[in-house]
Amino acid sequence: MQITLAVHGMTCGHCEKAVKGAVEELNGIQGVEVHLNTNKVDVTYDDVYVSKEQIESAIEEQGYDVVS
Repeated sequence: MQITLAVHGMTCGHCEKAVKGAVEELNGIQGVEVHLNTNKVDVTYDDVYVSKEQIESAIEEQGYDVVS
């Protein structure tokens, strides 16, 4: 599956690494691309192992807001 999430609060390379690292730690993640210029995060994942809600929670735990 692939989703694109709108994430508010990302402003720099550190933000990008924090979000990418948190999502990549989840089981079932196949790819993560963070786009600072558009505040979007593209995630490719296997929904057998991880849910959209788990991905959103991992990002929010880093201090960023996921906007639906």
